[in-house]
Amino acid sequence: MTQPATAQIPAAAPEGAADRADRIGETILDLQNISLSFGGVKALTDISFDVREHEIRAIIGPNGAGKSSMLNVINGVYTPQEGRILLQGRQFARMNPRRAAEMGIARTFQNLALFKGMSVLDNIMTGRNLRMKSGVLAQALRLGSAEREEIAHREVVENIIDFLEIQAWRKTPVGRLPYGLQKRVDLGRALAMEPRILLLDEPMAGMNIEEKQDMSRYILDVNDEYGTTIVLIEHDMGVVMDISDRVVVLDYGRKIGDGAPDEVRGNPEVVRAYLGASH
Repeated sequence: MTQPATAQIPAAAPEGAADRADRIGETILDLQNISLSFGGVKALTDISFDVREHEIRAIIGPNGAGKSSMLNVINGVYTPQEGRILLQGRQFARMNPRRAAEMGIARTFQNLALFKGMSVLDNIMTGRNLRMKSGVLAQALRLGSAEREEIAHREVVENIIDFLEIQAWRKTPVGRLPYGLQKRVDLGRALAMEPRILLLDEPMAGMNIEEKQDMSRYILDVNDEYGTTIVLIEHDMGVVMDISDRVVVLDYGRKIGDGAPDEVRGNPEVVRAYLGASH
């Protein structure tokens, strides 16, 4: 029997879902028949789903369901043995992280990968690297166009800092910040890449209720104000059902549900995977 998850699937309907549906566009990312194995162990088996422009698409499932593996396939960390990826209408049998970033995919991580000794501003500035045209030497010596370019990039970063309401900590080393603020900096660094698709790997993990409410608001604001398409993994079912437009459910590397939050909530196979057959 599948192990029950700690969070139950809430009964309340997601607020604002009808309003958000009006601005969802055509398919921007299409994953077709993705299968991924490590040695003889299957992590993903024949999984297909799409992501539409401007939507919030959640991937949920019990521990070990294959959620993080799927994000790693999307941004090119893992190459599936079978299946294909269509991104903005272009087909890829293989993806790699740099190509994914150049095509507008950014990601945050469950385990923070920030530079703890660097300031908030400098951490977020690292998200601008792909957009910097000046060479390393020119940047170091702040020559002509390199200096102008840095000023322009810093303006983008300062706007993100204002957006995430972390102005008071802009010069603080990230390692000194509370965990919830570090998560916000991680989000800011991803936003600095100006992504079309933002992958969020458990953005609420380890947060208290107030921090989760704040992060939920920022995710909705990123989706609304920046127009960014969001794919997120999250264990808090209350959050998932409240902010997501559509939800795909994995269990042991297989897809067992896909649809609007209400559809997924009423799917008997999804209920069994989360609550156990006795429920």
